[in-house]
Amino acid sequence: MIPVIMSGGSGTRLWPLSRRHKPKQFIALFGNNTMFQETLNRLDGVDDMQAPIVVCNKDHRFMVAEQLLELNIKSPEIILEPIGRNTAPALAIAALHAITSGKDPILLVLAADHVIENTTAFHQAITTAKEHAEEGKLVTFGIVPTSPNTGYGYIQADEKGIVSPVIAFVEKPDLATATSYVDSGHYYWNSGMFMFKASVLIGELERHSPDILKNCRDAISKGSKDLDFIRLDKDTFSSCRSDSIDYAVMEQTDKAVVVPLDAGWSDVGSWSSLWECAEQDKDNNVLHGDVMVEDVQESYIHSEHRLVSVLGLDNIVVVETADAVMVASKDSAQNVKNIVTRLSEANRTEAENHRLCYRPWGHYDCVDVGERFQVKRITVNPGASLSLQMHHHRAEHWIVVTGTAEVTRGDDVMLLSENESTYIPIGVTHRLHNPGRVALEMIEVQSGSYLGEDDIVRFEDNYSRS
Repeated sequence: MIPVIMSGGSGTRLWPLSRRHKPKQFIALFGNNTMFQETLNRLDGVDDMQAPIVVCNKDHRFMVAEQLLELNIKSPEIILEPIGRNTAPALAIAALHAITSGKDPILLVLAADHVIENTTAFHQAITTAKEHAEEGKLVTFGIVPTSPNTGYGYIQADEKGIVSPVIAFVEKPDLATATSYVDSGHYYWNSGMFMFKASVLIGELERHSPDILKNCRDAISKGSKDLDFIRLDKDTFSSCRSDSIDYAVMEQTDKAVVVPLDAGWSDVGSWSSLWECAEQDKDNNVLHGDVMVEDVQESYIHSEHRLVSVLGLDNIVVVETADAVMVASKDSAQNVKNIVTRLSEANRTEAENHRLCYRPWGHYDCVDVGERFQVKRITVNPGASLSLQMHHHRAEHWIVVTGTAEVTRGDDVMLLSENESTYIPIGVTHRLHNPGRVALEMIEVQSGSYLGEDDIVRFEDNYSRS
């Protein structure tokens, strides 16, 4: 059995913690591990589980690789989507890749950003699902509903409470309809988790969505292997029809069965659901970071960088990060995506990046910015290098704070230690490398007429960035 981890989401509903370049699955919202890592840890103890296939956005590839390395997972397959095309093409790619070894594995499809509290019940459901997948069924996991939730799609089962053929997949209902679904006992929340043989999925795609399957075959054949990543051909994959696996296959096949899952599941799709999943205090508050409250109940308050104090308010969400603060009533917090849309339309960087931006070589923090200057604190991991590059519009001053820097400036190569500095004029080719065994920390002062991140011309790069 191979777990296929779907990790292409942007998580805008949990802004400002979750952003396009670091969405919620790569954040430790519960404990020390990220949601992506917990998804993999949750499989410990399942028999015959192989190294995962991860399907992710190309912009997240180094976060995926680093978080897999932290879990000491050997030989994962990381497939990079050049553009999002929903779950049907992503799963087609995973299935086609899985059979390239000549085997026909069972694929366990999981989202990277779900919470499942009862691991034992989850493992039991996997065991049950595997029996049916081995018989050629397309298995979906239906969540036993705890309320008539209108935020989920539903699965209609032929029989109550047992593994059953699927009658229909139903869109998100209104409250009255959802209530009737739950009362009937024949409906489950649609979790978006599946299990099937790779060849069975490919066969059903051939029957019901052959255009998607053809595009995906071509995208793989024209793609390439880059470091530890499998890159799909951008033009071919971009031309693929965007569709969910529900529409493309599951609603049309006669092989679909649903396995009931009652294991404390949540997709953590809003601040309210995050509040429900987290540990609450005696006043039903979830408090994270440097927070002080007085006469506050039923609230989620998260601080990352400074003291946040709240007085005399109930049912609210307050989230503080280095560059943004969001305050909302808990009932309205799901509309935060409207704020993200407005930020994007205004070309505000807060929609996509945190102030602390991660790169394959380390990270940087934008400390201060003005009309013609910008100050960054840069951390370069031991042995890592930035690209050999130049800028058309800005000069840079580098001051080493901790560690040793190997600096390439034009034809010169020099070593700088703590409290030493250098200057990179506009148009001069340069590179920064950390030759040491400890992290290199330095202050970079940029000055010039344009300071955008797109003013980089790369000549050499260890990470195959253009």
